[in-house]
Amino acid sequence: MQVILLEKIANLGNLGEVVRVRNGYARNYLIPQKFARRATESALKEFEARRAELEKHQAEKLAAAQAVGDKLSGYTLTISQKAGVDGRLFGSVTSMDIAAALSGAGFEGIQKSQVRMLDGALKAVGEFPLQVALHPDVVSDITVVVQGEMA
Repeated sequence: MQVILLEKIANLGNLGEVVRVRNGYARNYLIPQKFARRATESALKEFEARRAELEKHQAEKLAAAQAVGDKLSGYTLTISQKAGVDGRLFGSVTSMDIAAALSGAGFEGIQKSQVRMLDGALKAVGEFPLQVALHPDVVSDITVVVQGEMA
């Protein structure tokens, strides 16, 4: 299925590009999330009429993401979890825990899908580098310090 992208999507394309994607991806994700629209003649004409408005909206999103990214870059987040004597956690620290802790620290609007954990969930006490993708063009590096609480 061919769709017109209404936002920049990582590994897919930029605003206004007409791309071919799988039918399920378009119907179940891109179109309901308002990231894309089916590429018909009338939709293309309507898009060209609204292009300046959409580009302005996209630029505002990028500027907001860069402002948060500048504050977030180099940030150290400390999370306490119950741990055993050997330093292994009872459970793990997931992207949901990190997104909630960042929201509690004043960085509102960060979703768990924006937290990139390269090695998966954190299962031990220590310092771990992570990335937070606020926008396809804005990725901030943070450090998560997991401290152990004795059970």
